[in-house]
Amino acid sequence: MDAETALFGVMGHPVAHSLSPVMHNAAFGFLGLNAVYLAFDVKDPAGVPVAMRTFGIRGMSVTLPHKEALLSLVDELDPMAEKMGAVNTLCLKDDGRIIGLNTDWCGARDALLEAGPLHGKRVAILGAGGAGRAVAFGIREAGAFPLIVNRSREKGEALACDLGADFCLLSNFTGIGMDILVNTTSLGMHPDVDTMPVQAAVLHGGMVVMDIVYNPRKTKLIRAAESLGCRVVDGLEMFIRQGALQFELWTGREAPVDCMRKAVEDVL
Repeated sequence: MDAETALFGVMGHPVAHSLSPVMHNAAFGFLGLNAVYLAFDVKDPAGVPVAMRTFGIRGMSVTLPHKEALLSLVDELDPMAEKMGAVNTLCLKDDGRIIGLNTDWCGARDALLEAGPLHGKRVAILGAGGAGRAVAFGIREAGAFPLIVNRSREKGEALACDLGADFCLLSNFTGIGMDILVNTTSLGMHPDVDTMPVQAAVLHGGMVVMDIVYNPRKTKLIRAAESLGCRVVDGLEMFIRQGALQFELWTGREAPVDCMRKAVEDVL
């Protein structure tokens, strides 16, 4: 590191658990780029744009709970991020403008496509936060039909309305008729590894089950789905794919995806 080292990072609260620094620093090292990626525990995101301009932070990942707050703090919003109502990527341009984008939806869509086609499929999205929005928009862009499943009615119905989708209270969800189930909540994330967002009874053998939680890699939900013969997609795939898109936005270089995946797998 020297005065020419390009600075990138992830902001959130808490953020110590994030493996984004492992992933992106591995990519910088693999390509021989003079750059570093750090984790910033940020309680109040209002100062982030000033900090990025002041210190020349070229790009930032945005994680919980700030994905929606950044919408009003950037200078320009990518159309998809604006439509989704969530930002997970910040880019500092040479003229000082900060652009807010979202790569979560592409990451979710591409990860699910590895398990099979999405067009015409009925997909239950567990959770109505920023990640839920990203997944729901991503699968709808691929021609699937999302069902928003949430513990609280107000937030879940609001997302369903934005999507023109159906809504179901978590307490009423049976899984009947669903081809795919995606957990976008934090339930099952380390250290609460013994929790599940739904009962195993809602799963069935023909279902594709994806959990965006990647630590642990095999959540209780994923293990339950595997035991029932479901095809599973763990959170690592979405995490790597959205991160690779961020890397390419920031550097203009093709992301070394295999290197990024191996770095995170080694830690997990």
